[in-house]
Amino acid sequence: MFSWLVGPEAQGKDSLVFETVADGLRSLYSKRLLPLEDYYQFHHFHSPALEQADFENKPMVLLIGQYSTGKTTFIRYLLEQDFPGMRIGPEPTTDSFIAVMHGAEEGIIPGNALVVDPKKPFRKLNSFGNAFLNRFMCAQLPNKVLDSITVIDTPGILSGEKQRMSRGYDFSEVLRWFAERVDRIILLFDAHKLDISDEFSEAIKALRGQDDKIRVVLNKADQVDTQQLMRVYGALMWSLGKVIDTPEVVRVYIGSFWSKPLQITENRKLFEMETEDLFKDIKDLPRNAALRKLNDLIKRARLAKVHAYIISYLKKEMPAMFGKDLKKKEMISRLPEIYLILQQEHNISAGDFPNVKKMQAFIKLSVTTGQLPWLWNLLVLMWKHVVNV
Repeated sequence: MFSWLVGPEAQGKDSLVFETVADGLRSLYSKRLLPLEDYYQFHHFHSPALEQADFENKPMVLLIGQYSTGKTTFIRYLLEQDFPGMRIGPEPTTDSFIAVMHGAEEGIIPGNALVVDPKKPFRKLNSFGNAFLNRFMCAQLPNKVLDSITVIDTPGILSGEKQRMSRGYDFSEVLRWFAERVDRIILLFDAHKLDISDEFSEAIKALRGQDDKIRVVLNKADQVDTQQLMRVYGALMWSLGKVIDTPEVVRVYIGSFWSKPLQITENRKLFEMETEDLFKDIKDLPRNAALRKLNDLIKRARLAKVHAYIISYLKKEMPAMFGKDLKKKEMISRLPEIYLILQQEHNISAGDFPNVKKMQAFIKLSVTTGQLPWLWNLLVLMWKHVVNV
């Protein structure tokens, strides 16, 4: 299994490369990019400032699936041992987000304590409130697999009447937050339960933009014979095609990911090969984590640059609009036109710009309702600075 697929020598080299690159990225961010973000209020529009834990955290694997598809059992199979807070059963047993991480001793850290720990990469989850934090925890244990990765177990996605019950927090937004930060997203399906409920469909839509991270596991495949398995696979691909909006075919791993003997053994060789391929994919995450962090920082820098151009353009328009509500509304309505002007003036790709509707809504809230007056104050201060200079 995974614990013996990764040799200690390879682990050491990957960790050294990861730490070296992480240190360099953190230094580059704090010296060059963070001052730009602070000056142009980037954090209020887009995402909070990066912290040390965001650079040093281990690669994360996010597991998503309907209840009783074997998510918790999959983690146990991966770790080759139980973990604190683990519950397995046919009913929805996991009602919390559980971050399974390495620790010197076994134990559980509740959500409210977890989000104030600067060494953990979860501090920004505090914005989802107590309703979520009461359903979030960290399970720590000494485990060789967890030396390289962190696994995020999610609540079983409901179906039927149960999915109409409110969880008390925005489940899809929490999934989106994790999806943006993890290195691999695994969707688990049961060979006997391929229907995609409305809540599951919304969850998958929350993953849009992270298509390259998604892998699919068809679990409990040993409970059907070869002919049925072919039909199940076809039905699964048809169902996924309706909710995953990507031209590429999603990689599907077929197997039975638990330690019990296979019920139907005729596909044993196939399951062993698929298991080896999946674990190899997970094994390579630490090696590729440094490259992903570099890629994410470059994406952030491009967005910050575009954001600075937008705010600077608004600053130049300040003399004509200061104190005039009509001009403020005109500025908001002209944002798509401003995007085009900036694209041509600075030779920027349209794909680098933030969503225009979200930007319009935020600026409108900021400068017209007075709920967030800091933006208009920022523009005034910037204009006064220019005049004084």
